[in-house]
Amino acid sequence: MDLEIKNKVAIVFAASKGLGKAAALALAKEGCRVAICSRDAKKIERVAGEIEAISGSAVLGRAVDVGKKEDIDRFIKNVVDRWGTIDILVNNAGGPLVATFEQSQDDEWLKWYNLTFMSVVRAVKAALPFLKQNNWGRIINITSSSVKAPIESLVYSNSIRLAVVGLAKTLSRELGQYGITVHNVAPGYHLTDGLERIIDNRVEQGQKREDVLNEWSQNIPVGRIGEPEDLAALITFLASGKAGYMSGTTISVDGGLYAGTL
Repeated sequence: MDLEIKNKVAIVFAASKGLGKAAALALAKEGCRVAICSRDAKKIERVAGEIEAISGSAVLGRAVDVGKKEDIDRFIKNVVDRWGTIDILVNNAGGPLVATFEQSQDDEWLKWYNLTFMSVVRAVKAALPFLKQNNWGRIINITSSSVKAPIESLVYSNSIRLAVVGLAKTLSRELGQYGITVHNVAPGYHLTDGLERIIDNRVEQGQKREDVLNEWSQNIPVGRIGEPEDLAALITFLASGKAGYMSGTTISVDGGLYAGTL
């Protein structure tokens, strides 16, 4: 199937590993020119080279701290200076730390609000003029299954990621007239650093790592924990020309774990 995105310019934040890296690679394989970033300059340059070698597409890697507006603005400018435009924006950031409400701290609330929510606001603000100019665009936010059902000891994620969902729904209403669609993808248990933080927390409470993984796998209807590529496949479709009549959605990628009907 031709997804109609060959030569489109895609930006993927926090793409040196895990879900972001998988999304960047999937888009590059479809022929997109892809800009990726992370805080580690050497690592992101190495990953850019890997993706370019595998996909044959042009890849730009830059060091960016998504918690800093000036870094985001500079990155967007770098991309436009290189390729002249932006078509696809995939927002991503490292997940908030493990904590219950009583363990939460005032300064940590502000830190994770800035990283989890304001990074999306700032990236969209910086990229939007170019998406509107093209009268075509895709904005996709990597959130978490916590926006569907709260996850134990993830009070920051459970709370702040819902603001991203509200923003995305609002943007879908405001930007549809410009041919821009907006979505959230909500990964469940995937083999990433974020999942490892939850596992470490369980281990500290006396559980064995293999027991935690087995418990989760048994509770997931498809019988396994997800791979980053499972989420990347959905992101690539939502970024495509084939998904032009979809907007404002929050889609779970969790092996059927979420038991709700909506």
